[in-house]
Parts: sequence; structure tokens; C-alpha cells
Amino acid sequence: MVVIVFHFIHSNSTSLLHVRLAALYRTQVKETAGPFPLYFPHFAVREKFWGSCCTMADDLENPLLDPENFNREGIDLERLPLEEVFEQLRTSRRGLSSEDAEARLMIFGPNKLEENPENKFLKFLSFMWNPLSWVMEAAAVMAIVLANGGGQGPDWQDFVGIVCLLLINSTISFIEENNAGNAAAALMARLAPKTKILRDGQWQEQDAAVLVPGDIISIKLGDIIAADARLLEGDPLNVDQSALTGESLPVTKRTGDEVFSGSTCKHGEIEAVVIATGVHSFFGKAAHLVDTTEVIGHFQQVLTSIGNFCICSIAVGMLLEIIVMFPIQHRTYRDGINNLLVLLIGGIPIAMPTVLSVTLAIGSHRLSQQGAITKRMTAIEEMAGMDVLCSDKTGTLTLNRLTVDRNLIEVFDKDMDKEMIVLFAARASRQENQDAIDAAIVNMLADPKEARANITELHFLPFNPVDKRTAITYVDSDGNWYRASKGAPEQILNLCQEKNEIAGKVHTIIDKFAERGLRSLGVAYQVRDCIPLFYAC
Repeated sequence: MVVIVFHFIHSNSTSLLHVRLAALYRTQVKETAGPFPLYFPHFAVREKFWGSCCTMADDLENPLLDPENFNREGIDLERLPLEEVFEQLRTSRRGLSSEDAEARLMIFGPNKLEENPENKFLKFLSFMWNPLSWVMEAAAVMAIVLANGGGQGPDWQDFVGIVCLLLINSTISFIEENNAGNAAAALMARLAPKTKILRDGQWQEQDAAVLVPGDIISIKLGDIIAADARLLEGDPLNVDQSALTGESLPVTKRTGDEVFSGSTCKHGEIEAVVIATGVHSFFGKAAHLVDTTEVIGHFQQVLTSIGNFCICSIAVGMLLEIIVMFPIQHRTYRDGINNLLVLLIGGIPIAMPTVLSVTLAIGSHRLSQQGAITKRMTAIEEMAGMDVLCSDKTGTLTLNRLTVDRNLIEVFDKDMDKEMIVLFAARASRQENQDAIDAAIVNMLADPKEARANITELHFLPFNPVDKRTAITYVDSDGNWYRASKGAPEQILNLCQEKNEIAGKVHTIIDKFAERGLRSLGVAYQVRDCIPLFYAC
């Protein structure tokens, strides 16, 4: 057996900072003698079937899901027993009918993030609406309107120069924020476009946007989960939640556990009941928070303060200059206006907005190369000025990518070297639909194809939460039979006949790696029917 060490590569990469927000629902139930159907107001009364019983919607005096009084925060559908979840959502394991689904869609809305189309022209003009821009705009107006006197034409040179500076500042900010920045659109791209739904008692593939709470969906290997759901009876599911948590390793989910929209199924197949969709899901709430952040940051406050100070200073200076030039010195109108124009333009740091826009644009571009979403360029300075950052480490301070440290691999058997151990570990890894560990090991080879070169695969045991390991049985080009396995060191250790002799040393090595924050992995192989050889590092 070999214990291979994994660690995270550190960098300044960023990832989505998430907040745990539960999507909860509440229904209003009137006590009657029988089971309750789901009734939607504003729709024709019709008979509903739930389980093996039925009742009429007009038997209820109060509608169950009144859009005006519906409170999603009243009941915790994440923690209720499954049977109570079915009761609260007024659904069953046979799914919804098409009519019920359409009615619920009118109440809950489509299963997608809200799109708020923005007027690009107004957004461009918004970059000209700040104290510094106001002073420059006032100077431009003065150059062509008030300066038109004394037999001389408007000062077009000053006007054109000021307008060009305004356009440059606004254009840079507009382009960068437009390119870097609809964070909600970037998050929405992670949602599954299609999903398998149980409707009218039949499985059918439909757009994920039509999902509603109470739907029964099927989740299998490779699927992107389209809505928050609770797993029904079945085998455990391995789910990649890195899009939400930044954690690269899959999480095991069992019957009754909640899975979140935007997650990816890495292993297993199971059915689930939808409990939250769209902006009410975990994914949607996080995206909504990103898209609705409008707090004025420290950077903008400083710029506003500078602009206000310049305006006040210029106003006082211009007032004094008017008093001195006209009543006292009796200057001509055009001379006075020219002096005022010089004071107006010279009294502001006219190049400061351009310099700041270019600086922030460069920072935004560099962050975008690292996969970071920048909604506002001013947020870059605000992040840099933080004293304390509370965040998940994985994917924020690190790259959310596992690597194998070849130097830390130690082999117990003198007849085995590190390269052979890496090869055995790669052969015990999936070649398709790889998880983070499989990908890290296979990428250690000079050519990933070496993992299956010159061998015939007879059987592959995928990872599961019970065995906590993978295994492959194969025949090499010489006709020799091999079995290689990798997984949790404790599980691999239990396969070995010599475990009592080497267990102490193996656990010592594992503890040493754990103290350094490194993850351990066991690797073992067997030749034909021989006793498995055990190695550790």
C-alpha cells in the first residue's frame, strides 16, 4: 500500500462567497376528515389525486397556496421527515400532473434566475454622474455658452478637450463593468438546461425552467441538479458541490439529504422531490445577493468626498474672483469668463478619474483571467482594503485543485518504486467522469493514456461510500492477472494480511500528514492469487 498525499495549490484566486439560505415553504391546511388536494386560486375547480385517495378542491374553504399570503419561510422543508415534506408540498412519489405543474408555475415562477435587463445607454451615462464629472460638465458648458461674448466665439478647444476626457472615463468604466460583470448571468450558466421529471405518471425530459416544488426528478451520473431537492429511497449519491462551497471533493448524500441546484452528480442514481426552485433555491439566493448588492463602498465615498471638496473650493474661489474682477478691476466680460474657466478646470484633478479607471480596469482584467467575477470595478479596491475576511478557504485562498506530492510518497517494499505506485493508482482511477482525486493521479503520468496502455480491463469497482475505495482487475500483455485498489488508507489497510505488523507505522504517517493539512490515500495491488503486497508513504 502507498499513502499518496494531496494538497491544495495556494493563490489569490477567488470564488463565490456563499451564505447558507434555506428555501422554505408554508401551506395553509384546513382540518378535514380526508387527505388534502392542492388547490390553486384563480383556476377552475377540478378533482385532484394524491396517493390512492382523492377529494375536490372546493371542499376547502381556504386555498392552500394563496400567492398573496404564501410564506416560504414558515416550514423547514430541509429537515422535515420525507413524509411530512410530501404532505406540506401536497405531492406524492407518483409526481405531479401537468395541470398541477402549470398552476404551481404561475405561483412559484420559472426555475431560473431573475433577469433584469439594463439599458446600456443609461448605464453609460451613469458614469458621468458624480461630483468630479459635474465640475467638468459645468466647465464644458461655460466654454461654449458663457464664453461667447466680447466679439469672440465659443472656446471650442476647451470644450472638446473636456468632453473627450469625460467620454474616456465613462467608456473605460462601462466596457470593463460590462465585460466583467453580470455576475448573475455567469452563475445562471451553471444551471442544467434539461432535467428528467415524473409528470402524469411518466418520465419525460423537459427544460429545467418548468420545475416546481413537488416535482419528482431523476438524478444520475453526470447530471447537473436543476433545483434544490430531498433525496428519496435509494443508494447513496456522490455530489460535487464545488460551484457552491468551493470544496473539490464530492459529498456523499443519502436518503432524506438535501441536494442543491448547480451541483453535479459524480456517482449513483436516485430520485428526489423538489423543494425549492429559481431564486428561492440555495443557488438562486446566492446569485440574487450578488446581483442586488448596491452598498456604496469606501472607494466611492472617498471619490465623492474629494469631488464635494473640489466643488466647495471652486465655488468659493469663483465667488471671490467675480468680486475682484468685475466690481473692483472692471475687467471685460470675456476676460473674466476666461479666468473663471481656468479656475474651474484647474481646481479639479481632471486626470484622476481617468487614472483610477485605467488602474481598476487592469485589476479587473487580471482577476478575470483567474476566473473571478467582478461586478463593480470599485469592489477591487474595497477588497484590498479589508482588515478581516471571513470566507471558506477552499477555492478562495486556494485554487480548488488537488495535486499529488510525489516527493512525499514513501514505499515500504524495496522491490517497488514511486513510479510503479503512481501507475497502479492511475489504473485504479476512472478514465471518464473523473473526480478530483482520479484526475490528480492520472495527470501525474507523462501521458494519461499510460493508465490503460497494454492492459485489458476485466472489472472496475467505482468508488462508493461503503467501500471507500476503487479497484480494477486487469490482465497485462504477458497474461498476468493484477488487481489494484486505491482509497481511504484504513480501508486499504484492512485488505492486507500484514495489517497488524504495519498498522502502527501507517497510522503514524497518516497523522503526520494530517498535521500538515495533507490528505492521505492508500494504494495496494495483488498479483494473481498471491497475498496483496502492502506499501505506505
